Amino acid sequence: MASFLAPSATIPKLHRAGSILVPTPWSSKVFVSIRPRHGSSKVAAAATDGAAQVVKRATEKAAEEVKDKAVSAAEEVTQKTKEVAGKVSETAQDLAGKAKQTVQDAWGSVKDTTENIKEKVVGKAEESKEAIKDTAQNLKQNIKTNC
Repeated sequence: MASFLAPSATIPKLHRAGSILVPTPWSSKVFVSIRPRHGSSKVAAAATDGAAQVVKRATEKAAEEVKDKAVSAAEEVTQKTKEVAGKVSETAQDLAGKAKQTVQDAWGSVKDTTENIKEKVVGKAEESKEAIKDTAQNLKQNIKTNC
């Protein structure tokens, strides 16, 4: 009798849990508790879809953040490159200006030196010419006096 009471005390509990008692085809004394799955597959599918949407949104957000950081880093590198290029350009212009000034200074020195040499040569030539004229005149006078 104790074995009969145990199932009868259990049956109301199974009904409250939402189970359905069905006799097994193998034995007429044994009942199997079947819990109905009313829409549970739909609930699971909805939960799976909801989780998939959450994962998708999180992935999209993370991808967007990574993209934004990559774009920011690329813009920063571009800006630094432009700054360095500007500094190189300024340095090149400074060097070009200094080289131009050096060449102009050297050319001025060459012109001054050439002018000094010309003046000295012309001055020596004039002195020589005068000296030759004087000597020629002295010779003429000596020849006239001696003859």
